[in-house]
Amino acid sequence: MDRLLERGLGQDWGICGVGVLPGDRRMRDVLRAQDGLYTLSTVEPDGTWTTRTIGSLIEYRYAPDDPEAVVTKLADPATRIVSLTITEGGYHIAAATGEFDADDPGIRADLAGTGPPVTVFGLVTEALTRRRSRGVAPFTVLSCDNIEGNGNVARRMFGTFAGLRDPGLGSWVAEQVCFPNSMVDRITPVTPAAATGEIERRYGLTDQWPVVTEPFVQWVLEDSFGLGRPALEEVGVQVVDDVTPYELMKLRLLNASHQALCYFGYLSGYRLVHEAARDPAFRRFLLRYMDTEATPTLRAVPGVDLYDYKRTLLDRFANPAIGDTIARLCAESSDRIPKWLLPVVRAQLASGGDIECAAAVVASWARYAEGVDEHGEPIEIVDRLRDRLIPLARREREEPAAFLGERSLFGDLIEHPRFVAAYSAALHSLRTRGAHATVAELAR
Repeated sequence: MDRLLERGLGQDWGICGVGVLPGDRRMRDVLRAQDGLYTLSTVEPDGTWTTRTIGSLIEYRYAPDDPEAVVTKLADPATRIVSLTITEGGYHIAAATGEFDADDPGIRADLAGTGPPVTVFGLVTEALTRRRSRGVAPFTVLSCDNIEGNGNVARRMFGTFAGLRDPGLGSWVAEQVCFPNSMVDRITPVTPAAATGEIERRYGLTDQWPVVTEPFVQWVLEDSFGLGRPALEEVGVQVVDDVTPYELMKLRLLNASHQALCYFGYLSGYRLVHEAARDPAFRRFLLRYMDTEATPTLRAVPGVDLYDYKRTLLDRFANPAIGDTIARLCAESSDRIPKWLLPVVRAQLASGGDIECAAAVVASWARYAEGVDEHGEPIEIVDRLRDRLIPLARREREEPAAFLGERSLFGDLIEHPRFVAAYSAALHSLRTRGAHATVAELAR
């Protein structure tokens, strides 16, 4: 949007950011102090920085301060698109069934309607309710999260939530609200602590929340908007009829490869992504996974050479200037593995294809989830299901495949002998030979 505004092509558009979680409070304070401005820096592998000040964020509202003000803003006819970056777990998808999981205190409170809305579902649905009652056309809901068919998933989840409030409203949301699919590809880790000082040293600017990212960027967007959209194709966005080939490419190659790297990497003693990605054994292992397991499950991707894309991915992972942490990739695995890696496993099992690398990734997650590394040091497990997963992972030593028995995550995979055998062999190797030796064996 900032690049579009710079070219004078989107003067009737601007962004109002909305923070919903307690952790967004600091963002509220920083953006308020900086009049909504922040810097975006791209860093090349050789350390070259390119920085611009982003000015397309014209408002920022923190929902816990005043949820009514957020709902009013959303219900305003001038609001035409509501984009979502709420992480994979923010959609409350039951991993085993793919259906909406209403068993969350905030969701239950918003469904009861006894107070102001506290979740993104409550805020968005209340605004849609008001627009419907006033005869105002609904805004488009644009998911930008790493979920296969993210627009379709958002339609189902928001439609279900709305239907639980009012069946008529649920039908209206499903039928009248546009939910375009999208795919966003740019590795952007949590802002490193040193970034603020680096911006001041390089440019003389004080920015309390700079964003530092890689040069590569790809945004593929389904052209399905009920109230119009900015001319995003003028600044490099790929606007297409079908996002599916692009999103499967990204989820099963980039995102799943991050999971393939992170647990093995952490257990091998690496703490930064580029360190593991520069290890020849890890590079060969990731290529084997991508070439023999993930790629056979993909459709042709218009305009993309998959051979080049995969090798570019490895170079992107190995960019030391980004400083991405392995701990970030290891977090919230229960929301990531089922959506990014297990679809590859199921497709390969159905076709008789190779699943050895993917099974080993699941085994590396189970070993990591024990919460103790190869030197006996504790691992901080960051996952919404940590209290369930840690005991299951530790029981594996006496009860083989106990981890796979968590059907809310793995469904019926425990009933597939070929997968269980590959998983068990990898887990045995992890315990007896260690993570790096296991990767080296798989990297053949």
